[in-house]
Formats: sequence, structure tokens, C-alpha cells
Amino acid sequence: MVNGIRGMAVVLSMLGLASCSQTSQAPAAPAASADAASYKVEVVAAGLDVPWSLAFLPDGTALVTERGGTLRVLENGALRPEPVTGVPAVFNEGQAGLFEARPSPNFAEDHQVYLTYAEGTAQANRTTLARATFDGHALTNLQVLWQVSPAKEGGAHFGGRMLFLPDNTLLLTLGDGFAYRERAQDLSSDLGKVVRLTLDGAPAPGNPLATQPGARLEIYSYGHRNVQGIAYDPASGRIWTCEHGPRGGDEVNLMRAGANYGWPVITYGVDYSGAIISPFTEREGMEQPLTYWVPSIAPSGMTFYNGDLFPAWKGDLFVSALAGAQLRRVDLDANGAVLHEEVLLAELEGRFRYVTQGPDGALYVLAEATGENPEGQILRLVPGA
Repeated sequence: MVNGIRGMAVVLSMLGLASCSQTSQAPAAPAASADAASYKVEVVAAGLDVPWSLAFLPDGTALVTERGGTLRVLENGALRPEPVTGVPAVFNEGQAGLFEARPSPNFAEDHQVYLTYAEGTAQANRTTLARATFDGHALTNLQVLWQVSPAKEGGAHFGGRMLFLPDNTLLLTLGDGFAYRERAQDLSSDLGKVVRLTLDGAPAPGNPLATQPGARLEIYSYGHRNVQGIAYDPASGRIWTCEHGPRGGDEVNLMRAGANYGWPVITYGVDYSGAIISPFTEREGMEQPLTYWVPSIAPSGMTFYNGDLFPAWKGDLFVSALAGAQLRRVDLDANGAVLHEEVLLAELEGRFRYVTQGPDGALYVLAEATGENPEGQILRLVPGA
């Protein structure tokens, strides 16, 4: 067994094993073993405290968030010792904190960075979207663009992932607030939704429920539990999300504007106590997941791979997992159906918070601290021997 991953490169072999996930479609045939590809894991940087997201800037540097409220810069393969200044104060409790920092689609001209974070107190808090100017070392001119309504109590289920779309709008994923799960079906609440906003934080024109009486104008989709991954294929225009189930029932969903993804009316999971949340796994008018996992793997981030370093992986989804201690490859066919799944990084026994494709075509993975590896790390997957 690998004794931690600190300061070493580990060569691992893709074995082509079929996963134990269940799908809402007919079971897919495992990928042929000839499609298996070897990969190598490199430790790019260490010393992080609960790393949550990583986003590359046009010059190849990257912004790395730590959930406690610190923003770091990865430059020339190393973390700068000094953090970025001007980061807003965040509510840091449980799952709450600083979530993402992503460059504007027009960063080369406007030097703006978008941030998502939890704002407020234990009694009243909400996912918040803000924008600031970044000069390479500091954030200035911070503007709060949008906040979840209504505020909620407690430190769980915030969502917080962003996706910029070609029409200069952005999708922001949200959670149901944990104790407020019925709000996921309530169109007068942002809890348990994915919202679509302009780059200035207003409800985007053409949102699917804008003409429905009582519905919030920003809602893009609803019936979600806690969406912590979102991915986009620029060639097909497909958008996927992944969200945490309770005890089992984690989902990957193909997104459709205005669709209802069912939580908590339908679910493949049960409550943490073992109690039944709903006896239903299907209902008319509610979407079925593309794939789901029982037991839970706790999917925490997702990317669509279209790079050239791994030809066998092109066109696939990668999902980072916390409880599952793995990176999951979801092999898709040309129509977006699941063919096969593979488990990566299980040998490292880590909690993997985020995955993204770098400009070099490598996969970058954020690993949280574990007993054998007491520091959060940035890992890089490249082809092996």
C-alpha cells in the first residue's frame, strides 16, 4: 500500500474494473481492458487547509481556495507563501466557508475574479456570489452580486460551484440547507436549486421559470440536494451536475433548463438514521439521474475531459469523491449515455475534494488531509510509463 503521497510520484495502473454503481438505465457493459491507460500521480504542492477549488488564469497561474477563507496562488508549480489579500470574511462552520474563485470569462481585459462563499452567522447564512478586481496579489473593489434567498440556519449544504456559459451568463449550484429539504421543491426559494445569472448577478434573460407565477426569476433547475460539481462540454453544449445524496443516492444528472430533479420526493438514498425519506425512486415529471451511487461516495467536484494527454479518457466525466476516497471516471458514449465506470486513486486512501483539467491536458485533483497525509495537496495526473 502506498504510504501517503507526500513528496513522491506514484505510478498507478488503470485496471479497467467495473464500478459497483447503479444506474437508472440498463446496466452498461464494462469497457474493454484494451482501453485501460496507465497514469502517474505527481504532488504539485502541499500545505493546504481543506482545499476546495482550483482555477487556472490565462497566464498559467492558478487560484486555490481553502474553505476556511484563504485564497492562494499556484505559480510555477509552487504555492506562494503569502495568501491573496482582500478576500471577504466568510462564515466558516461545518461545510460553510470560501468555496470557489474563478476568473471572469474576460479576465485578460477586466482582471476580475468571481467568488462564492457562505456569508452570515450560524443563525442566518446564505451562499453568496461576489466579484472583485485581482492584480495578482490582492482583491479590490469587491461587489456582492447575488445571495440566496431566504437565509438559513446551520452550516450545511451550500453548493457553491460556478460555470460560465458561452452566452455570458453563469450557472451557480446551491444546496437545500440540509434541514430545509422541502424547499428544494419550493419555487419561491433558492434552496435546492441551480440558478442562472448575468455576469452582474441579475436573473438571466430567458430563464425557464420566469413566467411561472411565484417562481424566482433566477431558477434554472430545481429538486436538488447539494450540488457540488458541474461540468460542461463545449462541443455538444451538454451540462452535467453531481450532487450528494443522503446515505446513498448520490447523483450525476444531465441538466435541462426548467427540469425538476426530484429531491426529496424521489431518491435512491435513505436518511442517515436509516429512515425512509421517500418510498419513491421515480415520479412523472421528475428527472432520473444519469447514474447514481449506493452506497454514497460523496461526490464533491466534477470536470469534463477533452484534453489530448489521455486519448482514452477524452469525452468522459471525472468525479472527485470524499467518502468514496477515489476519483471516478464515468465513460460516456457520443450520446452522453454511461458505458462504464472506473475507480482511480483509491490506493491513496484520500478525500478528494475537486478535479479539473489543466491547460496542459493533465487532471488536477485537490486532496484533503488524512491521517497518513496531514496536509491538503494538489495532485497532477499525467500519463505513466
